[in-house]
Order: sequence, then C-alpha cells, then structure tokens
Amino acid sequence: VLAGAVVRRHERILDVPSGPDLLGRVVDALGRPLDGRGALRVRRRIPVDRPPIPLADREPVTRPLRTGTFVIDTMIPVGRGQRQLLIGDRSTGKSELGIDILAALEPEIVGIYVAIGRRGAEVAAALDELRRRDFFSRGLAVVAEADAPIGLVHLAPYTAAALAEDLMLAGRDVVVVFDDLTSHAHAHRTLALLLGRPVGREAYPVDVFYAHARLLERATQLGERRGGGSFTALPVIETQAGDLAAYIPTNLVSITDGQIRMDAGLVAEGHLPAVDVGLSVSRVGGKAQPKVVRRLAGRIKNEYAQFLELETFTRFGAQLESSARRVIAWGQRTRALLRQEHGEVLGWSDSVLRLLLLEHDEITAIPLDALPALLAEARRVCAEAQGDLLRSLDAGRSLDDDDLDGLRRALAPIVEAAIVRDPAPGAEDP
Repeated sequence: VLAGAVVRRHERILDVPSGPDLLGRVVDALGRPLDGRGALRVRRRIPVDRPPIPLADREPVTRPLRTGTFVIDTMIPVGRGQRQLLIGDRSTGKSELGIDILAALEPEIVGIYVAIGRRGAEVAAALDELRRRDFFSRGLAVVAEADAPIGLVHLAPYTAAALAEDLMLAGRDVVVVFDDLTSHAHAHRTLALLLGRPVGREAYPVDVFYAHARLLERATQLGERRGGGSFTALPVIETQAGDLAAYIPTNLVSITDGQIRMDAGLVAEGHLPAVDVGLSVSRVGGKAQPKVVRRLAGRIKNEYAQFLELETFTRFGAQLESSARRVIAWGQRTRALLRQEHGEVLGWSDSVLRLLLLEHDEITAIPLDALPALLAEARRVCAEAQGDLLRSLDAGRSLDDDDLDGLRRALAPIVEAAIVRDPAPGAEDP
C-alpha cells in the first residue's frame, strides 16, 4: 500500500494460492509470482492464519531428516517435524547451511526457502544457487526483499508456514528455511512502533515472543490418522558478537527444539561448515537418528567434546601427558573429517564410513594431509566390496553387527596403508 492508493476491504481473511503447481515457482508474501514465468495456474486458496493443529493430532519426532552435512547428521541430528535454530554472527555461513540442507533433501521431501528482508543481491545469489542444484524440481521460494513494503516482509514467514502446513496436511514432508527471523523481528518492531503499541526490551513490542512462537509452533509431525506428514522449521537468526543472551536469540532458543551454532572463529580458521559442536544441541533429533549412526556417533561426540576442552589448555602452553596428546591428535583428525565443502552432500553411508574411520585405533598415525585421499579410497573400496550394503544404508535400512564388521574388514587394509609409523604417533602434526 502506497501513499495515495485506494484501499478496499475484501471482507475475508487474508489468503494465498496453494497447490502442486506452486512447486518450482518464486512468489511474494501474497502468492504473486516473481519469477517472470507467468501467472500461477492455481485456483485453490488457503488462509494465511489458521488455528494450530491440536496436540492430540501430533506425534513425537521419530523419523530422521538427512541434511547431507556430516557434523549435523552425526552430532546434532534433526528429525522430521523438528524446529531447529541456525544461529550465529553475520558471515558465518548460516544461510549457506540452510541452502545446503534444502538442496540435499531427499526426493520425496518438499523444500521451501523464505527470504525475509534480505538484500536483493543476497536473494538473487541464493535463488541462483538453488536453481543450479535443482532445488526447484521439488521446492519453492517465498521472497520479501529488504526494499519490499514492510507489511510483506512481516507476512512472508506466515505465508510460507501456511503453504508448508497445507502440504503437511496432504501427507507430505516439508522443510522450511526462514532466512532470517532477525529481519522479521525488525519488521515486527517497525510495525508496532508505527501503530503506537507499547514496547519493552530493546524497543521490541511485548508480543514479539508470541509472534515467533505462533509461527514456529505450526511445525510438527502429524499422526497417521491425519496423514502422517511433517513440517520441519529451520529458522535462521543473526547474533551480534556471539551474544546468545540478546532478546530475540534468547526467545528463539527457548521456542525451538535445539540450535546449530555457527562460530566466526571457525570461519577464520577455514573450518567449514563452521558449526560449534560444543554450543550446538538437538533436544529431540537423537530419537530420530538412524540406529547405526547413533550407535557410532555417541562415542565420537563425547570424545570430541573432551578434545575441545583439552585444546583450550594447549593454547596457554600447558604441558600434556601422552594420553592427552593422543586425544588432541585424534580430535584434530576428527575436525578434519568434519570439514565439508559448500554444496557437498554426504549420504548415510558416507557418514558411517567416516565414523568407522574415526573409531580405528590407528587413525592418529595418519597425517592430516593424507585424510582426503584416505576418504576417497575408503569410499571406492567399500563401494566395490560392499556396494549393496552401502546402497541399502542410504535407502534407510539399518545395519547389524555383521554388516559393520564387514565394513571394518574392508577399511582395515586402507587405514594400514595410510599409516606413517612414528616414534610418537599421538603427537601433534607440525
């Protein structure tokens, strides 16, 4: 609405078009196409706001969501129907991680990317990346750029949630990345100030918590009698100087089922994705994690946390015993295997192979720069020797002890060939 425009009441609740024909399209917060591909061939319309789904129709999160990112799938697992926060400072890779997750979704899952108050160049780059990775064959985007009317910026996440909820009620699994809710909070504050509403902490209106809680509570796993669909919400939030105690971050941490914290220090060190495992948590995703991954990753996560604690002491020049030096050497190799290129997608079988390598007793005797070649060789050999097993694992089948022993036997000669015998195999690499 612009100054001087004629405004008429529609005498109905705000609604947007919805249906299968929306897949592959880019629309604004009112469902109007922005991709230059003509009008939508959608006649059905749904309300943007509707009563929340009753608790009796919801079920616990029990099915895994494969994100294609090793550190998340193993240490911070996400389940279908979960609300998982992506949080960190500017330029720590939050949006890139969200795009990676959307592009890596399994074919049966619908993805929705929501750009909320982002600059035009950032939105264009994100949409180009999603097109390049064939996301729009099974997804759509809702866009409200920074220069859009403030009402559309405020409305965009609710429109996306309505579309996701509609697909969920039709029995589909949907993942929505809200990029980002910091901009949405700013828009909500601007509208509240214009309307003269009372404000509280950091000049935000007193109902900003309610606004985000009402949005994210729509994400859930439906029971079978309601179709068994799911709506997974991945809201993005920006912090200032790593301050997790600020008003909006605190609100969203309390609303969601966990958070993936991105760290600027890891970015500076070239460690991508820059996920801070120590400050990240998934409160419900562990129950949805594939059993074989949960079994192998449990020990890895505990030992990696021990490594992070010991590493802090080494920065102050502390002298460590040989056992502690071995933990440091193992942690360095774990960190190297957690690295992943932007756009690289790892299936369940890739994650299991990396976990099996990390549990090997001699992994600390392998130079860090030899790990990429070791991974490639491990994948090649296991694909030849246990190809059917890896394919069934990617398809969701669990593995028994005999299956794991077969993979361990296939990996053993590869690890042995990569070992560099050294008088002090637990020492740090220069």
